[in-house]
Amino acid sequence: MTDPWPWYVSGPLIGLVVPLLLLVGGRQFGVSANLRHLYAVCGFSRNPFFRYDWKREGAWNLVFALGLVLGGFIAVGFLSPGGVTPAISEATRADLARLGVTDTSGLVPRQLVSWPALATWAGFITMVVGGFLVGFGARWAGGCTSGHAISGLANLQLPSLLAVAGFFAGGLLMTHFLLPLVL
Repeated sequence: MTDPWPWYVSGPLIGLVVPLLLLVGGRQFGVSANLRHLYAVCGFSRNPFFRYDWKREGAWNLVFALGLVLGGFIAVGFLSPGGVTPAISEATRADLARLGVTDTSGLVPRQLVSWPALATWAGFITMVVGGFLVGFGARWAGGCTSGHAISGLANLQLPSLLAVAGFFAGGLLMTHFLLPLVL
C-alpha cells in the first residue's frame, strides 16, 4: 500500500467504479459538480445556477468529495510518512531545468506552486489564471476530465470524446507553448 499501484491494477479498479456507481446508485462519476453542490449547500449566491434543489441530487457526491480529501491526507500521513517523490524521467528534469524549474523533489514544483511563488508573475499565472481557466473550462465543457474521460467515454458520449480531445489539446498547448512563455 505504500507504493503507487501499477496502471493495470488501478485502471481496471477505477473502470469498475463507473458501472457499479451507475448500476447500484444510478449516478455518474465526476468531481466538478461537487463544487456546485457545495456552493449551493452554503447558499451564498443569488445566481440561479447555484440556487437549485441540491437535496434532490443527494449528498453522496459531497461525501465522495470529502472522501477524496480525507483519503489524500490518510495516504500522505499514514501510508507514506516520508513524503511522496514522483518518478520523473531525466529527460523531463532536463526540460524543466531549461525552463528554470530545478526543484522536482515534491509532487509539484515549489518554484511554481507555493505561497512565495504566488507573489511572482509565473506563479500567479500558473496558479490563479490557470486555476480559473480549468474551472471555467470544466463548467463550459459540462464536466471535468474525470467525468468526461471516465464516465462519458464509458457511456460512448460524443460530447465527452470532444471534451477529452479538448483537454488533451489544451494540455499539449500549455506544455509546449504557453509554459515556456510564462517561465
